[in-house]
Amino acid sequence: MRLTWRIWLLIILLLLSVIAIKPSFESGVIVKSVEKNSTIFEEGLRVGEIIQKINDDKITNKEEYTKVIEKIFAENGTKRIDIFGKKNKYTIFVDEPPKIIVEDVPATKLQTGLDLRGGARALVQPEGEINDEGLNNLIDVSRNRFNVYGLSDMQVRGVRDLSGNRFMLIEVAGASPSDLEELISKQGKFEAKIGNISVFKGEKNDISSVCKTDATCAGITGCQPTQEGYVCSFRFVIYLTEEAAKKHAEITKNLSLDETGKYLSEKLYLFVDDVLVDELFIGADLRGQVTTQVAIQGSGSGKTNQEALADAKANMNKLQTILITGSLPYKLNIVKLDTISPLLGEEFVYWILIAGAASMIAIAIIIFIRYRRIKASLALVFTSFSEILIILGIAAVIRWNLDLPSIAGILATIGTGVDQQIVILDEARSSGVTLSLKEKMKRALFVVIGAYFTAMVSLIPLYWAVAGLFKGFALTTLIGITVGVFITRPAFSDMIKKFEGE
Repeated sequence: MRLTWRIWLLIILLLLSVIAIKPSFESGVIVKSVEKNSTIFEEGLRVGEIIQKINDDKITNKEEYTKVIEKIFAENGTKRIDIFGKKNKYTIFVDEPPKIIVEDVPATKLQTGLDLRGGARALVQPEGEINDEGLNNLIDVSRNRFNVYGLSDMQVRGVRDLSGNRFMLIEVAGASPSDLEELISKQGKFEAKIGNISVFKGEKNDISSVCKTDATCAGITGCQPTQEGYVCSFRFVIYLTEEAAKKHAEITKNLSLDETGKYLSEKLYLFVDDVLVDELFIGADLRGQVTTQVAIQGSGSGKTNQEALADAKANMNKLQTILITGSLPYKLNIVKLDTISPLLGEEFVYWILIAGAASMIAIAIIIFIRYRRIKASLALVFTSFSEILIILGIAAVIRWNLDLPSIAGILATIGTGVDQQIVILDEARSSGVTLSLKEKMKRALFVVIGAYFTAMVSLIPLYWAVAGLFKGFALTTLIGITVGVFITRPAFSDMIKKFEGE
């Protein structure tokens, strides 16, 4: 059978989807979090490294990692641990387990939502009026604050309801609702100190603006090798109010210089909710000067130049975010707080897969009994499977978190697709109509396109309904029916024309 360009397009998209999903056959565990200033962090282990072996024991999953660590520290005393990662080998001498959090290596690039991984979810509404810019600033500050408190595996995004009210949706894997509620309930406070003296706070009467996106006043100043790897330095400018500038001059005028002569003997310490998050050098030229322009300097480190550069950029962005609005500019009210069991999600997905496979087999059998065409039955199953694969490929590309509503959207797409393919089959085999096969296919596709626009109009409002909690269902369904109408249905139509022609 000679393939048409529509069928070739479908095949190409299937191949691209497989590449986007990129199935992984690697064994080991992936590092999700490393405590800064720990021994293993200083040795160079970073988030994203895949641990494949510890001492003489191979690691294939999280359970084996836990057993190996428990065996090593079954007795007290300092232990030598050789950790073999995909990128490097790390050797440490410690008397307690490494301060890292690991997970099984993902089988694909697909990202799952909280309802499949487990954790806590909070729908939060700021008090008072807030615009899009204010919500984005609030999200940046909140995300940074959660990182400060060690909650790095989380999603924070802005959502709306149909009334236009703006909310912040926070999802944290591995956290309990009480943990999340405690963090959200804190107003948040930023403060910069020299010694024990407060210099300025994250308030508009202290900081007028922060250079963040302008390369003339913010960026990486250079990288250089060290004995441990590489260090990259960054620099950005903040603009103080006149009052804060005078206070800074008064505090620094009696400070001496350090041994390099480039910086003052005291550092600028940054606190969030009274927790020290960073310490910065103060340039010598700022001693006793009433200046509203202050250069904040810092660095990032890594085993390679690229790792050090990425670390420096991350540190700079974190500090800039803190300094822009270190204290939460709004009091937050928790509208909805949920806990999700990962076991529920795993069981749900398992039964969904079983039910989906059984449904596809049943549909194929019914189609064969109805039309007596094994090729048509196989084409229908292949087309439905193609739609699922393309949806997952697009989800991997846009890094969309697949949650339970998203899975429901995929199921809805399959149901819609089967209905429309049956319409195409019926049109192709209809008798008593003086139309050519090509004209019959055009008529069937017209019905399909009409149903598509009807579904699209009904799904768009659902994207924002309930503050976006059904966004996953709406998005995956929209993607699925769009792929179906413009890719898979025309290809299926061409297949049926070929089979009927035979």
